[in-house]
Amino acid sequence: MTGPDPARPGDRSSPVGDVPTRDTPPGEGPPGDVPTRDTPPGEGPPGDGEASGGQPGRRSGLRNPEGAVRGLGAGTLGLEALVLLLAIQPIRVVGGDFGGAAIAATVALAVAAVLLAGLMRRPWAWSAGTVLQGLLLLAGLLHWSLFGLGVIFALVWAYALHVRRVILG
Repeated sequence: MTGPDPARPGDRSSPVGDVPTRDTPPGEGPPGDVPTRDTPPGEGPPGDGEASGGQPGRRSGLRNPEGAVRGLGAGTLGLEALVLLLAIQPIRVVGGDFGGAAIAATVALAVAAVLLAGLMRRPWAWSAGTVLQGLLLLAGLLHWSLFGLGVIFALVWAYALHVRRVILG
């Protein structure tokens, strides 16, 4: 049987084994069960949802918000580098007139994106990533498809900056 027996009043068993139900009194749950309580703002552990100065602040819900944002930036730049490198051959075949300068610019931008992805701990890396998006847009002067990729990745980068601003404040 998977649930409480309706024939036995007072049966507090859960359909999932030792998981206490909502009406289980504190201390009667499985060993190691920690009762929870609703804590009013400002009465939790220090730094729990409060900004400096005792003002209530927004919490992102992430254990390491800075690391999560760095990962978002690094992942965005890594994906950009991969797309740039993988786009060279199809652009040469389909797009026509994709000369040596355009290929060199594409490879240089991909290498710069990989390097920046590794440097996302530095405070200037976000600004450098924005400059990289501008350079990719400028590479559109060498071939129209690079401009298209520049627009796409500039929008993705703008969204990453927005997420960074929302999470870190």
